[in-house]
Amino acid sequence: MSKISGTVRRLHPKLRVVRNGSADVNSCRAEISTTVYAATAPGPTDTSREEISTGLDMAAAQRSIRTLETNTEIDSSQITGGGLSKRAKLKDQKAADSVFVNVCIEVNPSGANDFEALQAVEDIIAICEAKLAESAVVDIPGAVICRQNLVTATVPISFLSELEENENVAFVQPAEALKLDVPVGRKAKRPTRRRVGRSKSHNNGKDILIGIIDVGGFDFAHPDFLNRDKINTTRFVAIWDQGGDFRAPPEKFGYGSEFTHDKLNAALKAQAEPGGLPATMLERQSQMREGSHGTHVASIAAGNKGVCPMAEIAAVLIDVPTPLDERERRKFTFSDSSRITHAIEYLLAIAADRKKPISINISLGTNGGAHDGSSAVARWMDMALSTSGRSICLAAGNAGQEKARREGDLGWIMGRIHSSGKIAARELSHELGWVVIGNGRADISENELEIWYSAQDRFRVELLPPGSSRWLKVSPQEFIENKRLSDGTTVSIYNELYSPANGINSISIYLSPNLEPGNIRGIRAGVWRVRLIGEEIRNGEFHCWIERDDPEEIGQIDGERLFRFPSFFSEQSNVDSHSISSLACGDATISVANYNEGSNKINITSSQGPTRDGRLKPDIAATGTDIVAAKGFSTDTEKWISMSGTSMASPYVAGVIGLLLNTDKNLNAAQCLGILQRTAKPLPGKTFEWSNDAGFGRISSEDAIREAATFLQRTELS
Repeated sequence: MSKISGTVRRLHPKLRVVRNGSADVNSCRAEISTTVYAATAPGPTDTSREEISTGLDMAAAQRSIRTLETNTEIDSSQITGGGLSKRAKLKDQKAADSVFVNVCIEVNPSGANDFEALQAVEDIIAICEAKLAESAVVDIPGAVICRQNLVTATVPISFLSELEENENVAFVQPAEALKLDVPVGRKAKRPTRRRVGRSKSHNNGKDILIGIIDVGGFDFAHPDFLNRDKINTTRFVAIWDQGGDFRAPPEKFGYGSEFTHDKLNAALKAQAEPGGLPATMLERQSQMREGSHGTHVASIAAGNKGVCPMAEIAAVLIDVPTPLDERERRKFTFSDSSRITHAIEYLLAIAADRKKPISINISLGTNGGAHDGSSAVARWMDMALSTSGRSICLAAGNAGQEKARREGDLGWIMGRIHSSGKIAARELSHELGWVVIGNGRADISENELEIWYSAQDRFRVELLPPGSSRWLKVSPQEFIENKRLSDGTTVSIYNELYSPANGINSISIYLSPNLEPGNIRGIRAGVWRVRLIGEEIRNGEFHCWIERDDPEEIGQIDGERLFRFPSFFSEQSNVDSHSISSLACGDATISVANYNEGSNKINITSSQGPTRDGRLKPDIAATGTDIVAAKGFSTDTEKWISMSGTSMASPYVAGVIGLLLNTDKNLNAAQCLGILQRTAKPLPGKTFEWSNDAGFGRISSEDAIREAATFLQRTELS
């Protein structure tokens, strides 16, 4: 344990954990993480070439599972530092320059005037660009961009210390892992009706741009996206595939492939010729999954059978390798919240170039941070929406379920992510149960628990690993960093005061598997007991969230299975509220819940609010259960597929906002939100008051459009 003294802590705790790992460890970390990129494989070890490429020594992993199941007790002699000595760090420097992370840098030079502040931002951009160019031994999918005083940058891990020492830097946050929540599709014969009223006022979105940020690929050749009055043309005006290498990248960003309108139409024309190949093969995206999530979402918002059938569409394909056969590619991929900021800037630039209002939909989520809009990406979106003619809708998330509905139902695992409570007085405590899977499964992902509490208070945190009798204790302004336990599990605990992001206190706990190449072992399975003890209490309230993984099986040996798997709160510790995606907690963005039209209720899986600071999110509910829309990249004659989730509810609202902007292009995001709140309809048994699952109620599309068309009319009284 170390005490922080005399040092300005400008790095987020998660970045400190990564910075303190060796290049080999971080290279393996890249295989299980979507937020770390390894440009090269680890250096020579005793493992075989195959083991280096996967980072997994299966025999060692199998032994580690048996070790986990014995729950060996920890004593002080078994806890050692996981960091590097100064000599090792110097030796490791070159290798460290090939492992990268995405960060958001808040630039805030003390006492600066406007000119100095602008110069400080430019200076940070310049040094980040120089470091990226200097370190790029291969093509790094990275970029440096800014909005006001926020800079997102792709940097080598070795550069984090230099950023921390820069006096113009206020805080460096890591990019957060994106959550997919990809639903399982079901066959369907005809699309769900989504046309809104008569088109006289909104013109079916003819004069607006619908922006889609999603995964799975965009089937621009699907009949739902073809122009009816122009043969062999698509309504997609641009697609940026962030993981692609088929076309040149957008100039501003320098990575991925950009498919322009003329290229897409040329492929459609070639497809129509005798013996022509499918257009999507002629203009190949890095993801073209049958039943694509992104295609389905785009179809809801702006397909020919969608809400805005006359709108132009621009899309960004986030590079998320999910199938098992893409596990190795994960090492060379970023799919984190920095990619959302890039995508937003790309879409806003297209809208500006085409002189059109834009309604953007993001059916992805995050679960890190304080869930109060203080995360870097939430602030970025709020800044971007200060201009009229723009809106961003986000799926609230699918973490609402807390209990099994039937035998074998595991949906509750994805829902037990939040807990809260109140410590009434000094020396009183509150205990949480944090569960890591076992019983023949080993979790080789990294698990994170963040606890947020009032700046008025002081909490001590204590952590007891499964099967141990020795508590790890950390008081305010103390930390444990990368401490290895007897079974290889690595623990980091930070107890921080006055977070630069929001001014309140935070406790961050990280559980990492043994990431040594050739000897990866899962996190100790069982219930990790987390105890909060009041050292000084004036308020006492706290909220905490588990950073959730999307489940993925990595391998199997003799019936024992290796997973990237979500940890979760015990049933007694879980509090069924505040489960909304942290990405959807911004002030100006619109978060959408999943309304089940069949039952006339909110779907049990739909995430709940409010935000940590008590703001009323989600904002609105829309139909998101059993929604039939375009089936992308279909290998059979079926052109439609049914899916459920907030991912399906959000694009419907994005489409309705497109119609609002087509009615009045001068509306801003706050006005669009106000109109939706005013015209929403309560669910049965509810009032017009906000509720934590449905927001202000079910969207009333036609009423909202009428309100947009008439609210500016004023009557002068004599």
